[in-house]
Amino acid sequence: MSSVLFTVHTMQLIMFTKMLKNIGNLTLEQAGDRMVEMGFDGADLTVREGGYVPPADATKGLPDAVDTLKSRGLCVPMITTSITDANEPNARDVFRAASDCGVKYIKLGYWDYGGFGEAREQIRAMQDDLNGIYKLCEDHDVNAAVHIHSGNYLSSSAVLLWTLLQDFDPTHLGAYIDPGHMAVEGGLTGWRMGMDLLRENTRIVAVKDFGWHKGVHKDWRVEIVPLSEGLVPWVEVFRYLRTMGFDGPVSLHSEYEHLKLSELLHQTKRDLEYVRDILRNP
Repeated sequence: MSSVLFTVHTMQLIMFTKMLKNIGNLTLEQAGDRMVEMGFDGADLTVREGGYVPPADATKGLPDAVDTLKSRGLCVPMITTSITDANEPNARDVFRAASDCGVKYIKLGYWDYGGFGEAREQIRAMQDDLNGIYKLCEDHDVNAAVHIHSGNYLSSSAVLLWTLLQDFDPTHLGAYIDPGHMAVEGGLTGWRMGMDLLRENTRIVAVKDFGWHKGVHKDWRVEIVPLSEGLVPWVEVFRYLRTMGFDGPVSLHSEYEHLKLSELLHQTKRDLEYVRDILRNP
């Protein structure tokens, strides 16, 4: 299947709505208002259990949610789901509703790594799951994307993800790169090599940052930090995105779980301004 490079250099800066619900317990209307006040272009809407739209309610709930956000001038280029199998309950309804609403990108769920000795069998099983999801994307003309996430997930490795995606047209199945998680797993140059390998496959970009800190038991732990203080050289990241011609959604995650809502909104606005400053000064 063919791969194509992007040709337009326009990025939509959107906010992952998870924290507005989890920390603020905001209604979608309130969340939309806060995103507008902070200056976002749009929303990365949660369509999963505990999110703004439960999967079982996708047929009606997703169009209503998209209309609510659009009424505030926000675009909804992507949704975040927990789907990892085309045959699981509500998967087809979610894909169909996204297509009907003009939502192009669907973030998939996660495939856990079962432990040493299980990787090869699990990778084969994940490949089978992706085959089914790809067909679902073709049926509904949407794009599903696998998120790179550090830790105990098969998608923690950008190289492995690149290998898994080789047989798929990125028009329908692509990569959701996350330089923060990529820097955790490959802090010196692994993140850069990952972006290099996935340059034709990248369809969505996540923005959050991490720092390594010693815990109370002298063990090293990774923690979310503001974008200007973490591992990721964001100026370099966005330079590579421009080189790639990336023109998809850039989702700011703002997963500052220790903050109160007012503090979360303040830090999120600072992060957004930080990214906009980088984009204004290529």
